[in-house]
Amino acid sequence: MSFTSEVKDELARVEPTCSHCEKATLAALVRIEGTLFFSGQGKYRLEVATDVPSVARLIIRLLHELYHLKTDLTVRRSVLHKTPNYLIEVPAQPHFAEALVDMGVLAADGGLEMGLKPQLVEKRCCAAAYVRGAFLGSGFVSDPRGDFHFEITVESEVLAEGIVEVLEAKGIKARIMQRRSSFMVYLKSGSAILEFLAFTGAHQSALAMENARVIKSVRNDVNRMTNAEVANQAKAASASVDQLFAIRTVLEAHGMENLPPALQDFIKLRVAYPDATLKELGERANPPLSKSAVYHRVRRIEQMAKEARGG
Repeated sequence: MSFTSEVKDELARVEPTCSHCEKATLAALVRIEGTLFFSGQGKYRLEVATDVPSVARLIIRLLHELYHLKTDLTVRRSVLHKTPNYLIEVPAQPHFAEALVDMGVLAADGGLEMGLKPQLVEKRCCAAAYVRGAFLGSGFVSDPRGDFHFEITVESEVLAEGIVEVLEAKGIKARIMQRRSSFMVYLKSGSAILEFLAFTGAHQSALAMENARVIKSVRNDVNRMTNAEVANQAKAASASVDQLFAIRTVLEAHGMENLPPALQDFIKLRVAYPDATLKELGERANPPLSKSAVYHRVRRIEQMAKEARGG
């Protein structure tokens, strides 16, 4: 099961806080995932499809309990993804039009409602329930072990703006991007996604995401430290090779016995410990030397080698 399906499964089981929360959740689901058919004066038929069985059960239960509507369920299997798809059909029936108006799908004059009906999100718990329903409808959140990405796709720009306003009222910064004929409400930062999950009641998913964030952060820190250490070792090894070539040139030109004692001691140390850093060479010297003192000897050797090569 994908992380998106896990989040939807958890959200579909969240208990309502007040008597209006479930209406807000159903309204968002129908607005975003529903397809409305008109067959005459006051006659409407609705289809809602989902891939998550717990979401299908939630839609059917709410349609029955809140509006006493008849529904038909068809289970289809996707040839491409090999997963079941649940089609909930609400046939034309008495009082269906009134239910659609109550859910904010139809306006009072019978036209389509393009925005978010304010009465559905007056209370904080109902606002959370509405965006919870929106995510249950067309939401996607990437696996937290990879890059963070979150989106809810809607057909109306006005509705997208309404969802953004609800989220911003709770301190969650969301943006809108148009994608062909639809509009995507999206979050990019991991902290914003965590806030959304907590706000809508997906606490277990939020905990799983936070654990993944911590593991990812530790892994990135370890990788940075390892890369830095490898780079430093490579740099030190390259410098050691250059010093050994310089030493060889100096010895061929002057001989060990003609060099100052300080340079002789350094040459012996470098030949004995070719992989050591300057700091480690200084610690092995007798008496011990500072890194700057060892570096001064390196500079003298390199200068003598340069002169021996004729400039």
